[in-house]
Amino acid sequence: MTLKAPIGKLAVLFCAVSFALMSGCGDKQQGGAQGPRAPQVSVVDVVPTDQVVVTTLQGRTSPYMVAEVRPQVSGILQKRLFEEGSHVKEGEALYQIDPSVYQATLDSAKAELQRAEAVLYQSTLTANRYAKLIKTNAISRQQYDDSQAALKQAQAAVAAAKAQLKNAEINLEYTTIRSPIEGTISRSLVTPGALLNGYQANAMAVVQRLDPIYVDVNQSSRDIIKLRHDIRKGIIRANEGKVPVKLILEDGTVYAHQGQLTLSEVSVDKGTGAVTLRAEFPNPENELLPGMYVRTELPQGTRENALLVPQRAVMRMPNGSAYVYAIEDGKVVHKAIQADITSGPNWIVEEGVKPGDKVVIEGLQRIRPGVPVEIVPTIAEQAAKAAAAKQQKAAEKK
Repeated sequence: MTLKAPIGKLAVLFCAVSFALMSGCGDKQQGGAQGPRAPQVSVVDVVPTDQVVVTTLQGRTSPYMVAEVRPQVSGILQKRLFEEGSHVKEGEALYQIDPSVYQATLDSAKAELQRAEAVLYQSTLTANRYAKLIKTNAISRQQYDDSQAALKQAQAAVAAAKAQLKNAEINLEYTTIRSPIEGTISRSLVTPGALLNGYQANAMAVVQRLDPIYVDVNQSSRDIIKLRHDIRKGIIRANEGKVPVKLILEDGTVYAHQGQLTLSEVSVDKGTGAVTLRAEFPNPENELLPGMYVRTELPQGTRENALLVPQRAVMRMPNGSAYVYAIEDGKVVHKAIQADITSGPNWIVEEGVKPGDKVVIEGLQRIRPGVPVEIVPTIAEQAAKAAAAKQQKAAEKK
């Protein structure tokens, strides 16, 4: 009687363990019958839209006007009359060359003019007197002719003296070196006491006008040819009138002022195979300085019914060819595309996709062609939806 109770308890425990194991096995079999869950992906629908073709080009800034200051007469530099780096006006005095030699030359030219005028006065009186005497045959014809020739020589001498005087005045004026344009002047490359030569090769200073300022960028001739072909085919509608240009600085910030395209070269650079384009930008704060590296966004036309695919959806084969994953009948398909032009965060696809295609943009790492997938909202959409629900819930509690 004492052994029956323990044996009965053990039998009950064994039955309970066996039932639990059988239940667990049944759960595993049931789960195995359902199979793994399909990968979740997010897609974007390909919709035709008119898209402005914006080309990003790199270049550098250059001054609107630039003038190198050089002497036009020789002499010893006496003074520098400007502050380095300051703004100077057109015609403002910058340097003073020793004028004493040129002042003496001017005084000599004035005296020479007076002498020539005196000779002319005497020659005029003689010629007039001989003109009266020749009528009465009081003088010979030779004497009359000589008086007329002397008068003309005296007139020529006066004209030459006046020209010399004018030249002396100009040279004296050139001893004061003035700014040829309005702008910002550089540091001085000469100091007082330096010997200067007229029209020397070395500049004394450089004046640059920086408002407005030019931005010169280069575009490959291949891209320009393709753009022109697309315009002729009607794929792209060309811009009419002035073309606005946006500028991006070296640190990635967008320049506050919008520029305009002003020039497109008519020849291709032999070394680079590119064509230079020039845009003009206002620069009232002198934020842009010559030689700065910048990027421009240049609209070159409107592509009608363009098919856009986000850049994050486009992948590349080892040979560089582009492709995307799309969803058809619930499964992943591989689509080779031709995409050479970007527009903001998108590629403009010319071949490979059609309107209505569902292109995968999230979940690309978990899929391959032929795999069934489940389409879900993007992470950003889910986050926005959750934030909206949270905000609504908080508003209801209030």
